[in-house]
Amino acid sequence: MAAYPAWNEAQAQAIIDELASLEGAMLPILHALQEAFGCVEPQAVPLIAEALNVSRADVHGTISFYHDFRSAPPPQRVVKLCRAEACQALGCETLVGDLARDHGIVVDAHGPHDRAAVETVYCLGNCALGPSALVDGELLGRVDADRIASLCGAQA
Repeated sequence: MAAYPAWNEAQAQAIIDELASLEGAMLPILHALQEAFGCVEPQAVPLIAEALNVSRADVHGTISFYHDFRSAPPPQRVVKLCRAEACQALGCETLVGDLARDHGIVVDAHGPHDRAAVETVYCLGNCALGPSALVDGELLGRVDADRIASLCGAQA
């Protein structure tokens, strides 16, 4: 995963100004800021609110509603683990328990991460080969706790 530049208010304001006139501009702005900085910094919330003439609570609510938006920089690696029905039927919930018990990896733990994080997603379209995960754009099937832990750089 690429390193992201530090927060820059002038650059953020330029992104916001460029997209503010779009219909339904909030999501494109949030996506663009996250693409530029790796997250939607809390300092961006009042800038977006002012540009779109909405409350800060509206902006914060949108950020917190969508699981893909981050308010802190991402770890070096994000493993997206499918927990939809098909993967549940093929053992993903057991895998989640094994990750915590055997490797100390808590799925969807929020906070500062250095190396890796495992996040829940619902359906990667690889249902027949579940449990499935998406890592660095690569779709993996029939993953187990040891494989996820190794992808996260954890020791067994």
